[in-house]
Amino acid sequence: MLCGQQGPDHATIARFRVDCSAEFAGLFSQVLQVAAKLGMARFATVAIDGTKIAANASIDANRGREWFDAQAAAMITDADQVDQAEQEATPDPDRVPAGLVGCSRAARIRQAAAELSRRTEAEQRADAARQASALERRRRAEAGEGVVGRIPAGRHRLAEARAHLARETAAQQAKLDRRAAIIAAGRKPMGAPPRPVEEHSHVVRARKAVEAALAAEQVTPTPNLLPDRVANITDPHSRVMPTRRGFLQGYNVQVAVTADQMIAAIDVVQTSSDIGSFIPMMTKTVAVANKLHRATGSDAHHIGVVLADAGYASNANLAAAGPDRLIALGKGRDHHRGARRRPATGPPPAGATPRQAMDHRLRTAEGAATYKKRAATVEPGIGNLKKILDRFSRRGLTPALHEAQLAATAFNITKLHRATR
Repeated sequence: MLCGQQGPDHATIARFRVDCSAEFAGLFSQVLQVAAKLGMARFATVAIDGTKIAANASIDANRGREWFDAQAAAMITDADQVDQAEQEATPDPDRVPAGLVGCSRAARIRQAAAELSRRTEAEQRADAARQASALERRRRAEAGEGVVGRIPAGRHRLAEARAHLARETAAQQAKLDRRAAIIAAGRKPMGAPPRPVEEHSHVVRARKAVEAALAAEQVTPTPNLLPDRVANITDPHSRVMPTRRGFLQGYNVQVAVTADQMIAAIDVVQTSSDIGSFIPMMTKTVAVANKLHRATGSDAHHIGVVLADAGYASNANLAAAGPDRLIALGKGRDHHRGARRRPATGPPPAGATPRQAMDHRLRTAEGAATYKKRAATVEPGIGNLKKILDRFSRRGLTPALHEAQLAATAFNITKLHRATR
């Protein structure tokens, strides 16, 4: 009816998506407001999760630094030859102006090269920060201070492991010396005698860490025939994403779904890890809920609890300001087993770390029952969204976000239709 029995050409649809892409975010918000006025989009429970969606690019179109350097040299040589030929040739009045000649492939190659340089510089800065942190850990360990956490890999690993072993050995030997001094003074020591130094669990663990660090230094690294860093010449913004079925060239789409399975917020990121997306997605969801509450005044548009799986677990995400949240610290089955075998009651103990407090809450009957809603809330929503958008058609991070917003709008309109028909 809308098209007068004439189906629009695919190019017409493509132009529509390009010309109206800036309106998709506003349209997404308007549909949510319609749903809120009908009593939908209930925020008592909000679940956040990510899914990988393929880009409009092949994984085989990734190239390394050497390839881009060769292409840049070839482009310069080709440009010099073309300029020389044009200067020697007679001007042609029918020749297409240079400004109208398409050079999309060359432009994409330059963009991919720039993207690769930017990523390389960012990774070098991150590596320098990691090395500085590892050096600081080593200095603290060698000074006899306690260092929390696993020893990071790298050139400081063996030195820190040896310092840790020396500290644990000295601490256990000090216990034995104190007991011997008490006996020598003619007094009776309290408690069971300490274990010998070589048998104490902390010393045994520290010795194993030294052995592992020594073994790692003796391993000859296998030469890597593939480049460490690559960029895609078809869609330079896309990334190689690991999935359960292998690798794909695409983006990581973050989705926040309400208790009645309306998509409240959506984002597209380039990192395969979800951990850095929790706070931005929670912030977006809070803004949407506040906007809907101002429009309706309903308590249904206050966020009750935010649920997320272990891919979002970090101290920063657990302790960040915002609504109440339950973030898994491991696999779901492990939490269910912990709630059965080590049930907890009441609030977390005073002085607990963010992880300890979250572990306590997940072992309570209320926490376990609430977190169990996560999969049933967000995973069907992601599955149905991917029926609408299983592969991006447009290229680039911002166009992919606009396309995801349009697909989420279609998803929410479908939920509205089914709820009100």
